[in-house]
Amino acid sequence: MGSIKALKCRECGREYEPQFRYVCEECFGPLDVMYKEVSINRHTFESREKTYWRYFELLPIADKANIVSLNAGLTPLQHADKLGERLGIKNLYIKNDSVNPTFSFKDRPAGVAVSRAKETRLKAVGCASTGNLGAATAAHAAKAGMQCYIFAPSDIEHVKIAQALSYGAEFVAVDGTYDDANRIASIIGDSKGYGIVNINMRPYYVEGSKTLAYEVAEQLGWQVPDRLVIPVGSGAMLNAICKGFEELHALGLIDSVKNLKVVAAQPHGCAPVVDAFKRNSDEVIPVERPDTIAKSLAIGDPGDGLYVLKRLKQYNGTAEEVSDGEITDGIMMLAQTEGIFTEPAGGVSVGVVKKLVDEGKIEKDEKVVCYVTGNGLKATEAIIGLLPKLTAVKPDAAAVSAMIG
Repeated sequence: MGSIKALKCRECGREYEPQFRYVCEECFGPLDVMYKEVSINRHTFESREKTYWRYFELLPIADKANIVSLNAGLTPLQHADKLGERLGIKNLYIKNDSVNPTFSFKDRPAGVAVSRAKETRLKAVGCASTGNLGAATAAHAAKAGMQCYIFAPSDIEHVKIAQALSYGAEFVAVDGTYDDANRIASIIGDSKGYGIVNINMRPYYVEGSKTLAYEVAEQLGWQVPDRLVIPVGSGAMLNAICKGFEELHALGLIDSVKNLKVVAAQPHGCAPVVDAFKRNSDEVIPVERPDTIAKSLAIGDPGDGLYVLKRLKQYNGTAEEVSDGEITDGIMMLAQTEGIFTEPAGGVSVGVVKKLVDEGKIEKDEKVVCYVTGNGLKATEAIIGLLPKLTAVKPDAAAVSAMIG
């Protein structure tokens, strides 16, 4: 079927036909998409469309006619010289996914999953969401002409609810945590045969996020960065980015990735992966009541938590958390040095970079890529108390001139 070879269990290695399946029958491990061999080189992508679908051969869609595209991807990799100078490092890059069509990186996995749902002729799609994925899934479903159901905690940012609803999705506001919403979505998806993109379509869904590795490599002239700083909620994005770099190496597009260092960044108040890493444990203990301004990372029981820990061991990695205050400092610092306004998840990444530099754990000459995954307009309440209070002034030019010095 197209470029897909099989679905392979991440735990026991059993392979399956690429059907509507997401866990291994033998051991209940997660399934990953494996691809047939393709012949591509660094020049293959040069004249292609400026979206993540430029990497079509490495994504799980057989027929291009089934692609549901909002023209997401190929977002800026900004050399953050001013922020780097402020922090004390020379080669800091911001991968800015806040400028995607629905203003977060979720346009990547959602777009791939909805395209796959269209290809396999599912009648409806949906997702469990802390906000960003709901908007991305609903937008792609609207483009595809498919019914969409969003399951989410009832306390998420109202602007994110408004965005998902604007695309015509049906919203199920669950009085509980993200994990409660996730459980309900899973039951409904399986019983009705709907494609819940981050649950029963997860093998295909996570493939979208690996394009964050492809683009960074291509934008750096096919060089491997020294270090990646990646915000972690479920952990799926970090795992997918690592897979993406490995695939590029296997295809001969980049040099060895064995010296790449990976950092998992989480907010204090919901940092189960960081906690496990610092305890040197393989057990990720769920956070029952996440308490953080970084709502998009408030996933108390991260589905890929164990795989993040494995990736950190594989890639000379570390895990670090930052407080709400450090998150808002990161948001403001990024905005005021680089002109990028991020939601709290991006403030987590920037805050962790600052912390590691301050502790001497990032060297000043390292090539560091910091992933910023969502737009600040989605969560303005996080920083509203830090902004200057507005004071009205009479429409008198002399008075205004005196006031602004």
